[in-house]
Amino acid sequence: MAAFIGMTSWQGEFTDDYTATTAPDPAAFGFPAEDDGSRGDPLLSHDSDAITAFRPDVAALTLAPTRIVIAAGIESEDTLTWRTSVSTAEALGQEVTVFPSNHGGFLGGEFGQNGQPEAFAARLREVLDGS
Repeated sequence: MAAFIGMTSWQGEFTDDYTATTAPDPAAFGFPAEDDGSRGDPLLSHDSDAITAFRPDVAALTLAPTRIVIAAGIESEDTLTWRTSVSTAEALGQEVTVFPSNHGGFLGGEFGQNGQPEAFAARLREVLDGS
């Protein structure tokens, strides 16, 4: 899990610098030191292939009768998830909608990740109001 968090937290392209890094210490994320990163969780196993191989149907999304908002947290700028959000927004002819904090910006520490829930909620209200 620490390796997954390290990969998704990496800012910039995956260069030789990235491949030269060692996996982060699991304890840095609150995991036991003996955590070897193996998981049966669908998100972190070969079962996630359907997610990572997914390509949005831009034509169908463009024709959708509803408003589509592609968002990303500012602290995630230039990470893999930020770049995929920007690419998807661009494919839809829009800019990414930026939220405060990170991937879990709405969290207040109750699950171990601290975001900015009040600022996130205020931004969400703006977006939903169309501001």
